[in-house]
Amino acid sequence: MKPYLLQMLKEIALLGGVRNTIEVSSVELADQLNTSQQTASRYLLELDKKEFIHREFGIKKQRITITDNGLHALEDEYSQYKQIFDLESKVCFKGVAVSGMGEGKYYTNQPGYIQQFQQLLQFTPHPGTFNVEITPIERNKLRLLKNVGGLEIEEFTTKNRTFGSVLCFPASVNGVKGAIVLPRRSHYSTIIEVISPHYLRERLAIKDGDPVEVMVFLKKK
Repeated sequence: MKPYLLQMLKEIALLGGVRNTIEVSSVELADQLNTSQQTASRYLLELDKKEFIHREFGIKKQRITITDNGLHALEDEYSQYKQIFDLESKVCFKGVAVSGMGEGKYYTNQPGYIQQFQQLLQFTPHPGTFNVEITPIERNKLRLLKNVGGLEIEEFTTKNRTFGSVLCFPASVNGVKGAIVLPRRSHYSTIIEVISPHYLRERLAIKDGDPVEVMVFLKKK
C-alpha cells in the first residue's frame, strides 16, 4: 500500500472510522495531513477505488467508513511495527518449506547432540530437521540471532570425527514447539533448520512450497 494512502487511512481510523462512520470534509483531512484540499480529495478517491473505505456524499461533508480491506491494511501495518518492538524478545521468519539433503537425520541421531538437546531444550528431537527457505534479505535476522546469542550446544568427539558446536534458539513453527539450530562455523544461509519433538511435516500437514512462519524466542538479557 502506498505510504500516503496508509497515512490517510490512519487519520480516518484515529478519527473513529474503524467500525464506525465519521463525517468529515476533504478540507479537514487536508489540514490533518498538512497538504492541499485537492491532494486530500485525490487520496480519498484512491482509497475508495481500492475499496479501503466506503464513502457517502453530503452537502458539505462526506460520511466515511473504513472497510474490511482497509482494516486488514491497518492490521498489517500494526503487525510490522509490533515485530520491530518485539525484537528484544522474539524474531519472526517467514518462508516456505523445502526438502533437505537428509543430513539432518544423521546429526540429530548423534547421542552427543541428543543429550544436550534434552538438557537445554527439554525435548528429544524427532530424527531429522525441518527446513525453511527464507529470502536473502532475511539473513540479516540470522546475524541478529548470533549477535544476541542462544543456547550453546558444545562440540564433541567420537571415535570417527569431531562434531561442531551449535547455537539453539527455542522456536515455534506455525505454532508448534521446536527450535532452530545454527552451526557456529557455518555461513549465513537462506535455509533455516528446525528441530522439534514432533514430525513437523506430518503434524502441520505441510509439503514443499507451503508457507511457514517460524517464531524464534530470544533469551532475556
